[in-house]
Amino acid sequence: MAQHFLLSSEAKTLSLVKVLRMTDKAAENAFRSIRWVATDGEPICPECGCLEHYNLKSRPVWKCKGCKKQFSITSGTIFHGRKLALRDILGAIAIFTNGAKGISALQLSRDLGVSYNCAFVLCHKMREAIALARQEGALQGDVEVDGAYFGGYVKPANVRKDRKDRRRKIHQSGKRQVVIAARERGGRTVTHVGANEAEGVAVARANVAAGATIHADEASHWDKLAAHFPIKRVNHKEEYSGETNTNQAESFFSRLRRAEIGTHHHIAGKHLAAYATEMAWREDARRQPNGNQFTMIVSAAAIAPKSVNWCGYWCR
Repeated sequence: MAQHFLLSSEAKTLSLVKVLRMTDKAAENAFRSIRWVATDGEPICPECGCLEHYNLKSRPVWKCKGCKKQFSITSGTIFHGRKLALRDILGAIAIFTNGAKGISALQLSRDLGVSYNCAFVLCHKMREAIALARQEGALQGDVEVDGAYFGGYVKPANVRKDRKDRRRKIHQSGKRQVVIAARERGGRTVTHVGANEAEGVAVARANVAAGATIHADEASHWDKLAAHFPIKRVNHKEEYSGETNTNQAESFFSRLRRAEIGTHHHIAGKHLAAYATEMAWREDARRQPNGNQFTMIVSAAAIAPKSVNWCGYWCR
């Protein structure tokens, strides 16, 4: 029997121990080398792009010779105005990376010894950076589209005749929403959160290249895609694993549901899109060594601008 990739030595190229044992200088050099890769770690002013700067002895910041603005190693990034040591931030990214089904803010707060609110915001900043750095462009080839409900809860009855169809509007609490996934076979996953699965028609038209083949189930709203794409349908009452299927989209939903139920236990509706994007990235990068995934997130955080959504979170 073939060994699972996550159990192989190729998958484990990141050591959390080494990250947390870094000195402050080593952590700074590591972040600088990833943020300013074009200049081999030499600081670039985030305001004007000038390479000339002064080193201030009183504080660990630089002063630009061009615009005279002072900036630090995280100025202008998603971690702008940080309070945590850079080594702790890199440690948080390493812990976040190693969570195959995600990492809860409570777990991260206990691992780092910080407050829950601090860990919650830190996780969401990483999700925001990942979303901004995700590869863009239309999906091509064979693309599977499907939707699934997440959030909220309707307790199932013990007796079959008393059970409620949780998909029906009458049984919705307002918290349950549909995550729509368009997944390129062997490629990327695009997600969207909406009120119903029918919104997936517009999502597919906006994100799938002309000429790509759509794979969908027998839901009637997917009929509209036949006017724009070659489409293949699978009847789930008869089969799941034929030549035409939506198994890779279902695989993504399985990962997201395990994250919701087993890791986070509850996902607020307004944050569902962020969690869906995170799990789409995890699904797409599942065959990448964790060291590469770590570098991806640090690079994304270094490129992402100062957060708008999570700036001033403490003041609501």
